[in-house]
Amino acid sequence: QVQLVESGGGLVQAGGSLRLSCAASGSIFSINAMNWYRQAPGKQRDLVARITRSGSTNYADSVKGRFTISRDNAKNTVYLQMNSLEPEDTGVYYCKVEGVVLEYWGQGTQVTVSS
Repeated sequence: QVQLVESGGGLVQAGGSLRLSCAASGSIFSINAMNWYRQAPGKQRDLVARITRSGSTNYADSVKGRFTISRDNAKNTVYLQMNSLEPEDTGVYYCKVEGVVLEYWGQGTQVTVSS
């Protein structure tokens, strides 16, 4: 079994910052890419940021220059630093971890940005 524990969500005013964390534990032998997705109310779940094991990153156009994804391979943890938050960033943020064969999702953490 693999467990993903997310933390760091909350309520913040527009222009503020939050840092999300997602720690993987359990029977996971090798982690490849780690991802953050966002699901706004009534919308589909979309990729926000992705980081490979070697550290290569890519971002959704809407968050480029504001969000930074990083990872600590020794801790099997991925982070998402979110700056200059906008009300449009509101949603449930999910981490997804890609193993050798399977992929695993976190339970989600709510981020609410007030105007």
